[in-house]
Amino acid sequence: MTSVIARTTTSVLHHHIKHCWSATRIGVSKQFANIRQTALPLPSKSIRVSTCPFGTKYSVMGKPKVVFVLGPPGSGKGTQCEKIVKEFGYTHLSAGDLLREERNREGSEFGALIEDNIKNGRIVPVEITCALLENAMNKTIQATGNDRFLIDGFPRNEDNLQGWTSKMADKVEQQFVLFFECSEQQCTERCLKRGESSGRSDDNAESLKKRFNTYINDTVAIIKHYEELQLVKKIDASASPDAVFEHVKTIFGEQK
Repeated sequence: MTSVIARTTTSVLHHHIKHCWSATRIGVSKQFANIRQTALPLPSKSIRVSTCPFGTKYSVMGKPKVVFVLGPPGSGKGTQCEKIVKEFGYTHLSAGDLLREERNREGSEFGALIEDNIKNGRIVPVEITCALLENAMNKTIQATGNDRFLIDGFPRNEDNLQGWTSKMADKVEQQFVLFFECSEQQCTERCLKRGESSGRSDDNAESLKKRFNTYINDTVAIIKHYEELQLVKKIDASASPDAVFEHVKTIFGEQK
């Protein structure tokens, strides 16, 4: 799987996350308003660039194309993203993987906060997640030129949605939302089996219950929001991975 993970998250990224966290969570809104955007070297092939939050930049020659991939834990999002990458050439960005990488990165000032949220089935503050996603997209575009992304496991609640809309919506082309629907029982069985070898701290019965509660209470409303915008492509994820992917291929085959 060609996942892109921000293993070498820059000091610029953390500087801006720190300011955003301080401004939005401590209430110092004035501090956020005064953040100065950091100049980065211009990509060699770009004529003009527009500055994004957290100091990253995108070429105005075209917006990155984004597909959100949503569904309950264990619905097969990662497996299907891997297949989509191979078949259609998208870059897979897992919000969860990015957060786990940042949690494990030596010297991360957000590692303990991320771990506490993940372990207790809570959603990590949007400022951190958006910054990691944006950094990963920017690095991929500069390194490979690929501007098509699957964003897996985001947005997961209203705060995520508002944060993304505020910081990123006008900088990307939202293609659609791929929603994998699967029962809690089947998803739980898949996650517990995965937990036998994954080493993930949230693949256990206690964490899974909290994660499902979060999904039902928060993420379902986000899916309904995108349904109202006629952007949701729903797929029954209870079948085998190969059978599910046959439906996925039909959806992506219809894209330009």
